[in-house]
Amino acid sequence: MKTVLISLFLARFAAAYLLRYLNLRHLKRHGATVPEGFTGAIDQEALEKSARYTMEQHRVGLAESVYDSALLLAFLFTPLFPLYDRFIASLSGSYLVQGLLFMLIIYLAQSILEIPFSLYNTFHLERRYGFNTMTPGLWVSDFLKSLLISALLMGVLVSGALLLVRHSPELWWLWVWAFFALFSITMIYLSPYVIEPLFSKFEPLSDPGLEAEIRVMLYRAGIEVKGVLQMDASRRSLHSNAYFTGIGHVKRIVLYDTLLKQMDRQELLAILAHETGHWKKGHIWKQLLLMESVALALFFLVHRLIAWGGLPGLFGHQDASFPAQVLLVSFILSIASFPFTPVGSWLSRRNEREADRFAVALSRAPQALASALVKLACENLSNLHPHPLYAGFYYSHPPVVERVAALRAMKEPDPRRNN
Repeated sequence: MKTVLISLFLARFAAAYLLRYLNLRHLKRHGATVPEGFTGAIDQEALEKSARYTMEQHRVGLAESVYDSALLLAFLFTPLFPLYDRFIASLSGSYLVQGLLFMLIIYLAQSILEIPFSLYNTFHLERRYGFNTMTPGLWVSDFLKSLLISALLMGVLVSGALLLVRHSPELWWLWVWAFFALFSITMIYLSPYVIEPLFSKFEPLSDPGLEAEIRVMLYRAGIEVKGVLQMDASRRSLHSNAYFTGIGHVKRIVLYDTLLKQMDRQELLAILAHETGHWKKGHIWKQLLLMESVALALFFLVHRLIAWGGLPGLFGHQDASFPAQVLLVSFILSIASFPFTPVGSWLSRRNEREADRFAVALSRAPQALASALVKLACENLSNLHPHPLYAGFYYSHPPVVERVAALRAMKEPDPRRNN
């Protein structure tokens, strides 16, 4: 069975590599062609730069994937795994402390091992293509803060989960799922006020007139937000974006300062109308409900596999602690979930199309949203020629050329109609 698991993992890796290969080959064949809807917005030089950026991203991603996969297989399927498990057990006689140490040391090791790729991406790849503005000092500060915050949050989750497992051996899967779900919702409320300000500076829009127009548009949509803020994203990167954060009465709109420089007012309103569409159509709550439903099923499956008792044997080990078996199950689930990736991607793309249609009805400016998408794609050096299979498998948004074409074909809604 050990050989079967390794073979399935390698098959998943090969499938992912094939999709990357198809995507890059498609880009090489069509990358020099300016897509319909982008004429005049991107020249040949910029198009070639975009293609090179995509190709280099893929190559670095492939190298990182090979690196991670080799380390994972070497850890899980060799004597290193039981040795690590016994080493953790020797550090403390406490069930809770053992579980915490097991997970936190793995997280720390993984974070350290990923440093070379993070540095390369930030200070070589992103800088070469004119995106990176981060200093080494800021990178170190972000890394240490992320490490500490993640360790603290992981400590809370692992401790709570282990206590529930100890006190309810048969139904722990249900209580741990409920605990994780409650924790996730709590963090959605707290993150805008507790975590996000640790990394970025948020302040009111420098243009009060724009904020007034945004609030009027949101009022027409029946949405009230607590704040409309701009974020100093340019301290780290020249990539641009905008998003809603929080839920309920703590909803806030955040615009990157880079986006404010790139877009005109109509384009900004169209982008925010799209984000508003996600809220009005219930995409956030629907996605959260779907994720928690899947998580509940997975927690039950993990419980059954661990209760079975034969899990360590599948990996060639005689026994394993509870945290170790959770790690083994996660490996199996990573293989089993891969074929379902396009399902999640399709659902996400469907939501994006629905949000686009809502944005057009709300902002009454399909051409402004199309223009904004063209600018975003050009400024961020997006791949304008993804392979259909790759896009269908991985893309959470419809390919930008497809979105722009759909928007260009829409008529301006009658301004006399109510939304």
